[in-house]
Amino acid sequence: MHVSEAEWTDIEKKIARTAFDQAYKREIEALLKQVQKEASTLVELDELWQLHDFLSARRHEIEGKYDYQYSALLFVFAGLVKDGWLHVNELEGLSKDKLSKVSALARM
Repeated sequence: MHVSEAEWTDIEKKIARTAFDQAYKREIEALLKQVQKEASTLVELDELWQLHDFLSARRHEIEGKYDYQYSALLFVFAGLVKDGWLHVNELEGLSKDKLSKVSALARM
């Protein structure tokens, strides 16, 4: 199901980039709020190291998740929809085939 870059129209590429960036922004903003809240209640050094470990894990997860390669993008979008960072309607304008693949993968 890999879709090469050649199979994306210029309009689809713009829609995809906007949706991708919006999901990334949402997830990062949520992470920042969570970290600010947790950091404001730190008392023990142990808690600081736990926050560090949490951030290291989240960094690895986020850097792995946000892969903007056209061959992987439908999988990325499906994961973002499944995780609630993206809504399928934000992908309106992609081909019906691409939209149905994202929707089907998101339900898995």
